[in-house]
Amino acid sequence: MSTTSRSETAADTSRRPASGKGDAPTFWGRLSHSGPYRAVTDYVFGSTRRQFVLLAAFPIFWVLFAHLGPILQMIRVSFLDSYPPSVGHTPQFTLDNWRTFFTEVIFLRPFFRTLVFSVVLTFATLVLVYPVAYFLSRHVKRDNQMLLLLLLLIPFWVGEIVRTYAIMILLGNTGAVNLILKALGLIDQPVAFMYTNFSLGFGIVYLTSLYMLMPLYSALEKIPQTFSEAAADLGAGPWTRFRRVILPLSLEGISSGCTLVFLISTGLYATPILLGGPSTTLFSETIAGFFHVAGDEWPTGAAFSTIMLLTALVLSGTFMKLMGALQKGGRK
Repeated sequence: MSTTSRSETAADTSRRPASGKGDAPTFWGRLSHSGPYRAVTDYVFGSTRRQFVLLAAFPIFWVLFAHLGPILQMIRVSFLDSYPPSVGHTPQFTLDNWRTFFTEVIFLRPFFRTLVFSVVLTFATLVLVYPVAYFLSRHVKRDNQMLLLLLLLIPFWVGEIVRTYAIMILLGNTGAVNLILKALGLIDQPVAFMYTNFSLGFGIVYLTSLYMLMPLYSALEKIPQTFSEAAADLGAGPWTRFRRVILPLSLEGISSGCTLVFLISTGLYATPILLGGPSTTLFSETIAGFFHVAGDEWPTGAAFSTIMLLTALVLSGTFMKLMGALQKGGRK
């Protein structure tokens, strides 16, 4: 067959109507061109408010179902005289569970110890982590910041209990700290770090440092370098530049980080059990005791949990409001 004949045959073939399943309209193609489908999509996406409702419906449902729902159930149980429900008994409304907290001094001690401990550890975490966030955001090249952040985040990929056991190995009588001190000739006998305020505080600071680091880094990284350079040109020294420029502009990160660390510290359970001792009992351990015993103690535990939750939220809200006032005062 000649070249001309083959080209004519190919041209005729290309002009023929295609056939086969690939030419038939698909289900989704028919659906997208149907009148009802287009009417529904035009209605749903024709309004910005309806678009927001559609996108936010599942997140809102998740928050209500997985977060707010259990809290509301806990509050409801705290006003019952017995729970879980038993056969032949209908739970009755009572305030005795709440009254127990205010009348029994033995429960007030771990409650206030937890609040004081959380405030002190939040401040300690801020003091220890702020220089790290400052150095990372202000003195490290932007290309290397993400790499260093990744290295700092790697330990937090491991669960809380595993990291707590790592601290136990570190601070134990035969742990790395005691071995180093003994090798340097500073001690003859192991120092009892474990099951003290030091071991518990060390563990909580370590476990919550990430929640302080990320807000601080985010706030400090947004501060333009030219602000410090302008202050230096006006004669401000390093401390003055930090106090008058960097610190006020990083108050938002300080507020967020301190709030996160405080709320987490008040609710930690596994770490206080593993690292603390009899003199460091926190309120979370007291609450857990009501759920571990037989009998109708769950409502009391629910009441104590609600009291701690409300107290932590009130203190956090007050702190954030004060920090917001400081930020507004700094802008004036």
